[in-house]
Amino acid sequence: MTTSSWLYWALLSAVFAAMTAIFAKIGIQGVDSDLATLVRTAIVIVILAIFVWSTGKWSDPFALPRKTWLFLALSGLATGASWVCYFRALQIGEASKVAPVDKLSLVLVAVFAFAFLGERPSGREWAGIGLVASGVLVLALKR
Repeated sequence: MTTSSWLYWALLSAVFAAMTAIFAKIGIQGVDSDLATLVRTAIVIVILAIFVWSTGKWSDPFALPRKTWLFLALSGLATGASWVCYFRALQIGEASKVAPVDKLSLVLVAVFAFAFLGERPSGREWAGIGLVASGVLVLALKR
Protein backbone atom coordinates (compact mmCIF):
# COMPACT_ATOMS: atom_id res chain seq x y z
CA MET A 1 0.00 0.00 0.00
CA THR A 2 1.54 3.31 -1.06
CA THR A 3 0.96 6.64 0.65
CA SER A 4 -0.64 7.95 -2.56
CA SER A 5 -3.33 5.27 -2.45
CA TRP A 6 -6.82 6.66 -1.86
CA LEU A 7 -7.72 3.57 0.15
CA TYR A 8 -4.85 4.15 2.58
CA TRP A 9 -6.02 7.70 3.25
CA ALA A 10 -9.69 6.69 3.40
CA LEU A 11 -8.91 4.02 6.01
CA LEU A 12 -6.94 6.53 8.07
CA SER A 13 -9.89 8.90 7.77
CA ALA A 14 -12.20 6.19 9.12
CA VAL A 15 -9.88 5.52 12.07
CA PHE A 16 -9.63 9.21 12.93
CA ALA A 17 -13.39 9.68 12.48
CA ALA A 18 -14.00 6.85 14.92
CA MET A 19 -11.59 8.42 17.41
CA THR A 20 -13.37 11.74 16.88
CA ALA A 21 -16.70 10.27 17.95
CA ILE A 22 -15.28 8.68 21.09
CA PHE A 23 -13.20 11.70 22.13
CA ALA A 24 -16.09 14.08 21.38
CA LYS A 25 -18.59 12.00 23.36
CA ILE A 26 -16.30 12.15 26.38
CA GLY A 27 -15.39 15.81 25.83
CA ILE A 28 -18.91 17.21 25.53
CA GLN A 29 -20.13 15.88 28.87
CA GLY A 30 -21.51 18.87 30.75
CA VAL A 31 -20.63 21.30 27.93
CA ASP A 32 -22.91 22.94 25.36
CA SER A 33 -22.46 21.04 22.10
CA ASP A 34 -22.25 24.23 20.02
CA LEU A 35 -19.45 25.61 22.20
CA ALA A 36 -17.68 22.26 21.96
CA THR A 37 -17.97 22.40 18.16
CA LEU A 38 -16.43 25.89 18.16
CA VAL A 39 -13.49 24.75 20.30
CA ARG A 40 -12.94 21.71 18.09
CA THR A 41 -13.07 23.86 14.95
CA ALA A 42 -10.54 26.33 16.35
CA ILE A 43 -8.17 23.45 17.10
CA VAL A 44 -8.62 22.08 13.57
CA ILE A 45 -7.78 25.50 12.10
CA VAL A 46 -4.59 25.83 14.15
CA ILE A 47 -3.41 22.27 13.42
CA LEU A 48 -4.12 22.58 9.68
CA ALA A 49 -2.39 25.96 9.47
CA ILE A 50 0.71 24.49 11.12
CA PHE A 51 0.58 21.43 8.83
CA VAL A 52 0.18 23.45 5.61
CA TRP A 53 2.91 25.90 6.61
CA SER A 54 5.41 23.26 7.80
CA THR A 55 5.00 21.11 4.68
CA GLY A 56 5.61 24.07 2.38
CA LYS A 57 2.14 23.93 0.87
CA TRP A 58 1.16 27.48 1.80
CA SER A 59 0.19 29.71 -1.12
CA ASP A 60 -1.96 32.80 -1.46
CA PRO A 61 -5.54 31.60 -0.95
CA PHE A 62 -6.83 34.81 -2.52
CA ALA A 63 -5.28 33.70 -5.82
CA LEU A 64 -7.70 30.77 -6.03
CA PRO A 65 -10.40 30.95 -8.73
CA ARG A 66 -13.85 32.26 -7.73
CA LYS A 67 -15.44 28.89 -8.48
CA THR A 68 -13.02 27.24 -6.05
CA TRP A 69 -13.87 29.81 -3.37
CA LEU A 70 -17.60 29.35 -3.93
CA PHE A 71 -17.56 25.57 -3.64
CA LEU A 72 -15.07 25.51 -0.77
CA ALA A 73 -17.28 28.04 1.05
CA LEU A 74 -20.35 25.88 0.42
CA SER A 75 -18.41 22.83 1.60
CA GLY A 76 -17.32 24.73 4.72
CA LEU A 77 -20.91 25.73 5.48
CA ALA A 78 -22.05 22.13 5.03
CA THR A 79 -19.18 20.89 7.24
CA GLY A 80 -20.08 23.38 9.97
CA ALA A 81 -23.74 22.40 9.86
CA SER A 82 -22.80 18.71 9.92
CA TRP A 83 -20.51 19.17 12.92
CA VAL A 84 -23.11 21.15 14.88
CA CYS A 85 -25.72 18.45 14.22
CA TYR A 86 -23.26 15.64 14.94
CA PHE A 87 -22.17 17.07 18.28
CA ARG A 88 -25.77 17.70 19.29
CA ALA A 89 -26.67 14.11 18.38
CA LEU A 90 -23.64 12.81 20.31
CA GLN A 91 -24.63 14.79 23.37
CA ILE A 92 -28.12 13.27 23.33
CA GLY A 93 -27.47 9.77 21.96
CA GLU A 94 -25.02 6.92 22.19
CA ALA A 95 -21.87 7.22 20.08
CA SER A 96 -22.32 3.64 18.85
CA LYS A 97 -25.67 4.65 17.36
CA VAL A 98 -25.00 8.24 16.31
CA ALA A 99 -21.83 7.51 14.31
CA PRO A 100 -23.35 4.81 12.08
CA VAL A 101 -26.41 6.95 11.32
CA ASP A 102 -24.05 9.83 10.48
CA LYS A 103 -22.49 7.49 7.92
CA LEU A 104 -25.74 7.54 5.99
CA SER A 105 -23.80 10.33 4.31
CA LEU A 106 -22.08 7.56 2.31
CA VAL A 107 -25.41 6.68 0.73
CA LEU A 108 -26.24 10.33 0.11
CA VAL A 109 -22.83 10.97 -1.46
CA ALA A 110 -23.44 8.13 -3.92
CA VAL A 111 -26.90 9.47 -4.80
CA PHE A 112 -25.67 13.08 -5.11
CA ALA A 113 -22.61 12.00 -7.14
CA PHE A 114 -24.94 10.11 -9.48
CA ALA A 115 -27.32 13.08 -9.80
CA PHE A 116 -24.85 15.98 -9.96
CA LEU A 117 -21.44 14.62 -10.96
CA GLY A 118 -22.48 12.01 -13.48
CA GLU A 119 -20.82 9.18 -11.54
CA ARG A 120 -22.24 5.76 -12.35
CA PRO A 121 -21.65 3.14 -9.64
CA SER A 122 -21.92 -0.47 -10.82
CA GLY A 123 -24.75 -2.76 -9.74
CA ARG A 124 -22.41 -4.36 -7.21
CA GLU A 125 -21.55 -0.92 -5.78
CA TRP A 126 -25.25 0.04 -5.56
CA ALA A 127 -25.86 -3.23 -3.71
CA GLY A 128 -23.18 -2.27 -1.18
CA ILE A 129 -24.66 1.21 -0.84
CA GLY A 130 -28.07 -0.39 -0.26
CA LEU A 131 -26.59 -2.62 2.44
CA VAL A 132 -25.15 0.44 4.20
CA ALA A 133 -28.56 2.13 4.05
CA SER A 134 -30.20 -1.02 5.42
CA GLY A 135 -27.65 -1.18 8.23
CA VAL A 136 -28.36 2.40 9.20
CA LEU A 137 -32.10 1.64 9.32
CA VAL A 138 -31.51 -1.42 11.51
CA LEU A 139 -29.43 0.66 13.93
CA ALA A 140 -31.83 3.62 13.95
CA LEU A 141 -35.11 1.75 14.40
CA LYS A 142 -36.28 1.19 17.96
CA ARG A 143 -36.93 -2.35 19.10
